[in-house]
Amino acid sequence: MNNQEIENILNAKQVKPTSNRILVLRELIKASHPVSLADLEVLLEFSMDKASIFRTLKLFSEKDVVHPIEDGSRSLKYELCHSLTHCNFSDQHIHFYCERCKETYCFENVSIPIVSIPSGFTPRCINYVIKGLCPECSAKSK
Repeated sequence: MNNQEIENILNAKQVKPTSNRILVLRELIKASHPVSLADLEVLLEFSMDKASIFRTLKLFSEKDVVHPIEDGSRSLKYELCHSLTHCNFSDQHIHFYCERCKETYCFENVSIPIVSIPSGFTPRCINYVIKGLCPECSAKSK
């Protein structure tokens, strides 16, 4: 994906496309699975410091560029929100956290079940994580 396409995504989310934001978004687009701040720090080692990456991820979360995921690893993971405007529940899906290899997988074709909550509560995000062993780690334990 070229810089103009990345800038278009950021502009659609009302985020000013700075060079740091373009770098972070490019890495998130390239990622095959949700990534942590530490993952991005390694990927952007010579381009950005940890504080800049953190500020960018915080802004991206606020502007619905990314979904933060709490997968039980004690480290937030981030994945792209594919909606061109604001994220909604239909954008969210189930995640699987492998307890052995510590990888988080997206099950994008499995929707989060609808849960009825009491009147007056306004949900903004749902975090549905299944923990266990991925197929590769399951095969190794046999």
